[in-house]
Amino acid sequence: MKVEPLYGIYPPLITPFTADGQVDLESLARVVEFLNPWVHGYYICGTYGQGPLMRPSQRKLVAEKVIEYAKEGHKVLVHVGAPDTYTAVELARHAQDVGAYAVASVPPYYYKHSEEAVVKFFEELAGSVSIPVYAYNNPQRVGYPITPELAAKLKQAGVAGVKDSSFDVLTYIDFKLAAGEGFDIVVGTEALMLPTFVLGARAFIPGMSNYLPELVYELFKALESGDLEKARALQFRVNNVRRRLHKLGSPIVLTYLLLEVRGVRAGLPRKPFLPISGEAAVKIAQELEPFLKR
Repeated sequence: MKVEPLYGIYPPLITPFTADGQVDLESLARVVEFLNPWVHGYYICGTYGQGPLMRPSQRKLVAEKVIEYAKEGHKVLVHVGAPDTYTAVELARHAQDVGAYAVASVPPYYYKHSEEAVVKFFEELAGSVSIPVYAYNNPQRVGYPITPELAAKLKQAGVAGVKDSSFDVLTYIDFKLAAGEGFDIVVGTEALMLPTFVLGARAFIPGMSNYLPELVYELFKALESGDLEKARALQFRVNNVRRRLHKLGSPIVLTYLLLEVRGVRAGLPRKPFLPISGEAAVKIAQELEPFLKR
């Protein structure tokens, strides 16, 4: 399927929940409003958004509301990954019906499937909608990777591109070599924006954009303008914040706290994730506050 490549910053949006596990729509609206000036769209119900922990009805609700809350012109990509084909197709069709620009999916997880089964999964998913379908390469979460060779087969099956969360520049290059032009490779981290931009990447899904959207946007604008010296300095700043953050615990759970530090009430993560509170929260906030002040 030939589609216009994605361009810009698409944070993997967290999903705010209430204490009883319902979607916190007021907090969701606040978070989207906070991010709107610094992003080009949203990637929802993925790893940060905890889609795999949610009921299908909740995932549909989040898709409907983010599309409603997003700034006009912002594209919303909905992660529809599921262990079974039927749920993924149901979520993809709903996303298309409510105005999503594209959908994405990890390969079916829990069980390790044959390559033939994975290709068939994506073939059925791509055939179920008329909007672009992206494969999401996240071997740490799924248990097995989308290899460059598999990506080439997925291209033939109608997949528009790959969201790559391998955190590996060589994998990005191998995807480009195997799948060729017309297959969109979206980089799923802020940590490799400069090197992959130089190699041709133009769309990024950075977790840091949930809580430091201005910094990631500034890096993107420096890359866009060709100011590589400024981009180099900003890339090191981004990676320093990221390195400090990842030493403190799950970046997903920390994001809720960091938004609170920035004055954005962001609800709670979904159980079994536990929010950070008490002395631990105070210590983390104090340590990272200098980086969060812009």
